[in-house]
Amino acid sequence: MRVLVCVPTYNEALNIEEYLRRTRAAVPDYDILVLDDASPDGTADIAERLAAELGQIEVLRRPAKRGLGAAYRAGFAVGIDRGYDVLAQMDADLSHDPASLSALVAAVTTGGADMAIGSRYVPGGSIPHWPAHRRAMSRYGNRYASFMLGNTVQDSTSGYRAFRAETLLGIEFDGTKANGYLFQIELAYRVAQMDGVIAEVPIVFTDRVRGASKMNWQVVAEEMLNVSWWGARDRLRPGRHRLGSLQHDTPRRSPS
Repeated sequence: MRVLVCVPTYNEALNIEEYLRRTRAAVPDYDILVLDDASPDGTADIAERLAAELGQIEVLRRPAKRGLGAAYRAGFAVGIDRGYDVLAQMDADLSHDPASLSALVAAVTTGGADMAIGSRYVPGGSIPHWPAHRRAMSRYGNRYASFMLGNTVQDSTSGYRAFRAETLLGIEFDGTKANGYLFQIELAYRVAQMDGVIAEVPIVFTDRVRGASKMNWQVVAEEMLNVSWWGARDRLRPGRHRLGSLQHDTPRRSPS
């Protein structure tokens, strides 16, 4: 199985070297694609220097900051065009431990999942350094998304994931509309609509220690408004917006 790890960056100069070294050490056989949105702090330059040293790393310089969803759509398109079997995604701010990447990919390659989510809210997952109010906001926001969208995903906002390439094609990833953190919810929603198998692999989420978070109340409001709209729409017109079922050559089982 060929695996491509897609990593969007914007002003991650303080983190990108440690991220790339740790990821290359954790998964030496995976290819890494850094998707940099014209970071003014020189993130792309640092990544290209590390690419020459470590190997199997490519930097795609994008002309402007166009959002998380746009970066991932670009990365997935590159991976599918080049024939990768599995597309993974993660943050470069060191909140996602590269040591967990192989478990996410294994849930797809050998565990029968169409999509694997690095989850903070299944047994074994945790967020050790978040204050109680932030943890509660995230946890109940995810519960609200699951309720409104009619699925059982515990952590639909997590950005640490792996997909079968055929799953991304099946959900028409290039037709997604969300461009911020809502993009994560939209992908999980689409996989669930297609009756895809979603595995949640426990992770320990470590909040960034260097650089500034991209999360703000505008992002939260976008998520809640769109989730509410999607859920209400599906209840009022059931089946109309449902995607077709995923097709597989062999029978699939749900991972334990």
